[in-house]
Amino acid sequence: MSTEARCILITGSGGFVGKNLVAELRNRGYENLLLFDLDTPKEMLAEYARQAQFVFHLAGVNRPKDPSEFYSGNRGLTEELLHLLAQAGNQAPVLITSSIQAELDNDYGKSKREAEELLFAHERATGAPALVYRLPGVFGKWCRPSYNSVVATFCYNIAHGLPIEVRDPAYSLPLVYIDDVVHTFISAMEEGAVRDRAIPGFCHLTCDVYTVTLGRLAEQIEQFRDSRKTLAVPDMGDAFSRKLYATYLSYLPEDSFSYPLAMHCDERGSFTEFLRTPERGQVSVNISRPGIVKGNHWHHTKNEKFLVVKGQGIIRFRKIGTDKVLSYPVSGEKLEVVDIPTGYTHNIENVGDGEMVTVMWANEPFDPQHPDTFFEKV
Repeated sequence: MSTEARCILITGSGGFVGKNLVAELRNRGYENLLLFDLDTPKEMLAEYARQAQFVFHLAGVNRPKDPSEFYSGNRGLTEELLHLLAQAGNQAPVLITSSIQAELDNDYGKSKREAEELLFAHERATGAPALVYRLPGVFGKWCRPSYNSVVATFCYNIAHGLPIEVRDPAYSLPLVYIDDVVHTFISAMEEGAVRDRAIPGFCHLTCDVYTVTLGRLAEQIEQFRDSRKTLAVPDMGDAFSRKLYATYLSYLPEDSFSYPLAMHCDERGSFTEFLRTPERGQVSVNISRPGIVKGNHWHHTKNEKFLVVKGQGIIRFRKIGTDKVLSYPVSGEKLEVVDIPTGYTHNIENVGDGEMVTVMWANEPFDPQHPDTFFEKV
């Protein structure tokens, strides 16, 4: 069945998981989406239940004013949906989001557990496949802060300069990333769910579950905030850090997407550091005025890459202890990277009529205590 033709019902389509699921389904070409949320006329649910060929039942209640709303919002809505499906003779698979709290003796957990039991009973009675996922904490873009996600709350508050409360820094919590969850759900619809061997009848999340303490979580998000001053880039080789940083950025205030850099200016032009990381070095932007020569130094171990993106210049090299000078013309009209080898004194001259802009990468952030930079004219 083509993506366009498949009719998919999504309850809770305006919630955190729902928004992300709808966006990705549309990215993949699914067009016939039946979206049911708080503002959808209740009578539409019966019509949607009749049409649906697959059901994502994401609607639920997390923080009601009265505990009874847990049962009406989690168990009650599930019961109504399943009744409408059965009444229409619709054997469409139903995927529901439950919670690891379903194992606990609290109103939220009990209401989720009762919803699970209703779906399994529906499967036995009608033959419609039941796909139940007990989710740990889910984090990612579009999650509502101060509601049901400590990650969203920490990201929002820290990004907006508000205080956070870390009651127990050593408390450890399991987390999954929203994009991974959505991928699991769509794969379950397209290819079939992966069953959980540990909990018979339930489905297994085919994605990484990250375990982090509250103290470490707060510290990491605060480092993201401070990175605008330190210019330190998070370790993108670490999957959790990469996903958490993406989440943090989604909570930036709309008037604070940009931030200034410290430009070191003189009569020659300017030098501005852009990014730095202990693993991948430092990136800077160098602006030279016409006729200006910069450099005339060499390094033992530090190495660099120069990329002129505007203007015209010449990069010159001379191996220490020799007289031979090598020249490399560079231009913003033909982007070409020039490696700066160790043991060669080097400089760069602006030979054009206007400013020359060079992107410079060094294999290590500049350390004033150990600069590994020695003056010698080319």
